[in-house]
Amino acid sequence: MANNASPEATGPIAELVARARAAQRIYDSWSQEQVDMAVAAAGWAIIEPKRNRELAELAVADTGIGNVEDKVAKNHRKTFGLLRDLRGARSVGVISDDPARGIVEIARPVGVVCAITPSTNPGATPANKIINALKGRNAVIVAPSPKGWSTAARLIAFIHAQFDRIGAPRDLVQLLPSPVTKLATAELMRLSDLVVATGSQANVCAAYASGTPAFGVGAGNVAGIVDETADAGAAAERIVLSKTFDNATSCSSENSLVVVDAMRAPLIAALEARGAVMLDAAQKKALQSLMWPEGKLSAAVIGKSAREIAERAAAQDAAGRAGWLAIAERNPRILMVAEDGVGREHPYSGEKLSPVLAIYAARDFAEAASIVERIYAYEGAGHSVGLHSAVPERAMRLGLSLPVSRVIVDQAHCIATGGSFNNGLPFSLSMGCGTWGRNNFSDNMNYRHYLNITRVSRPIPERVPSQEEIFGEFFARHGAE
Repeated sequence: MANNASPEATGPIAELVARARAAQRIYDSWSQEQVDMAVAAAGWAIIEPKRNRELAELAVADTGIGNVEDKVAKNHRKTFGLLRDLRGARSVGVISDDPARGIVEIARPVGVVCAITPSTNPGATPANKIINALKGRNAVIVAPSPKGWSTAARLIAFIHAQFDRIGAPRDLVQLLPSPVTKLATAELMRLSDLVVATGSQANVCAAYASGTPAFGVGAGNVAGIVDETADAGAAAERIVLSKTFDNATSCSSENSLVVVDAMRAPLIAALEARGAVMLDAAQKKALQSLMWPEGKLSAAVIGKSAREIAERAAAQDAAGRAGWLAIAERNPRILMVAEDGVGREHPYSGEKLSPVLAIYAARDFAEAASIVERIYAYEGAGHSVGLHSAVPERAMRLGLSLPVSRVIVDQAHCIATGGSFNNGLPFSLSMGCGTWGRNNFSDNMNYRHYLNITRVSRPIPERVPSQEEIFGEFFARHGAE
């Protein structure tokens, strides 16, 4: 494995890494059965209902983002789904033997993993990364968002208690000390063997620039298409579930809907029947002032409920106060705005991290796809696109033409994108966005990203193709000149 710690590296971060390396050397000798026991221990640390709720309550109290019940559901579902994916997966020793190719694959750990995690998911994301890292016999040090530090600290305390039950070294899982600083995080990235970064694009860029091999994720700004063949009620149900879950803190929550004209009236009616409210032009302008007071998305709305956002708008918009209070009184689930522009001058076309949804109109499916492409040229390229349609071929058209790593068909987008029990995507909270999103991978991050693979190659019967096999079709069409 790599070892980026230079002999002269000293200080508290170097000490953390040294302890992690010592623990990982012990863990490196563990069998698959022992490793799977460590994985189960870390999973049970967060899934046990009382601990799960404590973590969810602490996360909301400390960050002010999201809501407790959805975080409880997320902590359980994402972790339980990950454990399902890992069950029976080989990650120790020989993991593949292909006699026909003469190739044996051997799983090897990467070493010490630096896990950078966001404030939006201060329990679920560290748990996901810790479990994946442990599956590969790695040690992991979590570098959380400062707001999420206490939740990560509690999670790791729970993991340590479970480790004590199975005799695993506590130093396999550690936490960057508080207060978390950019300098300390940068030092941890430099000294680790692998960085996995989820969160702001600043963190991702820093990870890629650290000099250590890194996986980072692209910006979210998901758009969904609802075409003229969709079931308006079913589409609205899925959209509302996705857009309201944990107050739309997920990078996989829809930020824009592009609706084909023939479906606009029934879809809006179906959304409104489920608690969405369409704002008028004056309210749209007032909300924009609240959300982007200086051109940057305000913490005043991130992860807040639609009702709380309406109440804050009422406090700021004197002229429209009565209208906002009336909206708040209705306890809205989503605030919708009509939009037709894209780019910096149209901030609703970007990521909002709140239950605020921009609605675009399109003449037909082709124009809808074109609008999504324009949105992603501004922000969100590489992530994913949603589609609600009765025409299966349209999903393939999007997959062949749009700069996306996933096309989510007839599902609640934020639930489905990171893996679900009713789709085949791996459970993950870190979605690669490919080169479109300036990432080096386009998968849902999973345990294989935390492994080195050694390949043993043995000789097999030689097979050399003829010149005709290789060039026959080319020669037949264009000659052998």
